[in-house]
Amino acid sequence: MALNISPKAMEIIRTMQQNELTESVIYEKIARFAKGEENKKTLLRLAEDERAHYEIWKQYTGQEMKPENAKVFKYTFLARTLGFTFAVKLMEKGEENAQTEYYILSEEVPESLSIMQQEEEHEQALLGMLDEERLQYVGSMVLGLNDALVELTGSLAGFAFALQNNRLIALSGLIVGISATFSMASSEFLAARSEGRSDALKACSYTGVAYLLTVIALISPYLIFGTDQYIPALVCMLAVVILIIAGFTFYTSVAQDEPFFKRFAEMAVISVGVAVVSFIVGILAKMFLGVDL
Repeated sequence: MALNISPKAMEIIRTMQQNELTESVIYEKIARFAKGEENKKTLLRLAEDERAHYEIWKQYTGQEMKPENAKVFKYTFLARTLGFTFAVKLMEKGEENAQTEYYILSEEVPESLSIMQQEEEHEQALLGMLDEERLQYVGSMVLGLNDALVELTGSLAGFAFALQNNRLIALSGLIVGISATFSMASSEFLAARSEGRSDALKACSYTGVAYLLTVIALISPYLIFGTDQYIPALVCMLAVVILIIAGFTFYTSVAQDEPFFKRFAEMAVISVGVAVVSFIVGILAKMFLGVDL
């Protein structure tokens, strides 16, 4: 079958064959530790589909291939740490550029377009069947993260000029952050209980953990820089805020198929805006109250 295919088309086929085999192995490995029997079955079905596509392309190349171990390790690691839904959808997003290759290939292998259509429709249907617990509590994590970013960013920015001492700023931020963590977690628990939810404790745990981790990340610059270097620490803290927002927004945009830039811009503008206003409030408070530390 490969005699009438150009070298360029054959190279595309080899790449696709390699990808299908690698993804088949990734799905199989993730299925071994994914929670939920239905999730395991879905992942194994995806693995079977990818293996079948590999066999189709092998008819053209006549070659046996081995999976890319680095790619297998990467996505298996992401599945263990960030969840299998995120890892699988991220891997599939990386394949969007393959559509161009399918169209190029269709000039010599007309059936490639039907293969592409079948693959996309079936994979999207199966991916929609995945049900991961941690994604059910994204709302709780967003609540903790957003509140911590807005509240603590503003507090630390205000403390920066009012106190002008990184150790005092970190201490104040830690006290405020831990208090707010318990406050947010308990509020989420009471809200969930009032709705009659049986998972109130788990929901408040996600909110509390997200808040506490954000607190630790935001006060870290004030512990790293020298005592009187509150401006560099503030700039670093704002950079951490942007990175946290970008990372979490990217995670949710991939796992939940949501737009990235709109949500990122919204969170970033609110957090940085609050920090700027709070910094100005700190300057005015120090000036009018006549406090000199």
